[in-house]
Amino acid sequence: MQKNIVIGIDGGGTHTRAVAVDTTGHVLAHSRSGAANLHKDPHAKQHVRAAIANLLAKVGCNEGDIISLVAGFAGLDRTEDQAWCDDFIDIDGMNGTKRAVSDAWIAQVGAVGGEPGIIAISGTGSVVFGINENGEQLRNYDFRQYASSTARHLSYETVYRILAGSYDLEDEELITKVFTYWGVSDMQEFGKLASTGFISDHQSCNMKFGDMAQLVTVAAATGSPLAIEVCNSGVSQLITAVRLVGSQFASDCIRLALIGSVARSPYMMQRLENEIAKANKQGKSYAVQQPRYEPVTGAILMAFQQAGIDITDEIHENLGLST
Repeated sequence: MQKNIVIGIDGGGTHTRAVAVDTTGHVLAHSRSGAANLHKDPHAKQHVRAAIANLLAKVGCNEGDIISLVAGFAGLDRTEDQAWCDDFIDIDGMNGTKRAVSDAWIAQVGAVGGEPGIIAISGTGSVVFGINENGEQLRNYDFRQYASSTARHLSYETVYRILAGSYDLEDEELITKVFTYWGVSDMQEFGKLASTGFISDHQSCNMKFGDMAQLVTVAAATGSPLAIEVCNSGVSQLITAVRLVGSQFASDCIRLALIGSVARSPYMMQRLENEIAKANKQGKSYAVQQPRYEPVTGAILMAFQQAGIDITDEIHENLGLST
């Protein structure tokens, strides 16, 4: 007997998260695996397939029971990326509908229900994505603007400033923690490590820098001038990105949700909210709201719509309780 399951996938640059639900929105199983961005991890396809296989095993069903699947992928930024994303979810034995979209799209649907609004994502990656009143999808990338506010960007900039000697006495605690993080004892040893590229493998190096970002955001919150400058620069670039995307909205008041480990860290979130309040006095206003659902739930909502299933209050209630 067919079980009729719906699957949503959040294929991020660090982890892949997949959730299976029944047709009333009750969660049947969760699954988690490695990165899903082919540009960052050569094993991305295996990670996505493993997440799906794990879901099916937990639910006790097979590929033929999947009636709809939507996956949002980090790295789906260009037309040519669509092919590998589609291939990732081309599952043998699955006859249901399936679609691969950007991770930003599922995050927007999860955050504001697919209604007009903007999300600012800053974590492993960075993108500002909006859907305006005409249903047009807009990204800061479309303006050839990139906000260097990702976890790794904050860490790289912090390290470069330390190596260049651009710091104050108040930064000594942060510098000590950075030395400990990299397993060095002094500036000379750190410089030697840096001059050899830190870590030979590019992806491993970026991951190491990304994991260091919490040191920077926490240091900013405790008053390190260096960390504050680095974080504030990232915030400024994100605000510019939001206003660029917002310029293509008709409304003077636009919903905005902040998403990602960097954007939602205490210092960055407070600074973003303060800077948004200042920006609101200069033109369009942005109403910051808590994301209603996580991105993976946005994928589930899109999968319901794709299957022609009305999203009822019962489904919203079940998803809210379960995911």
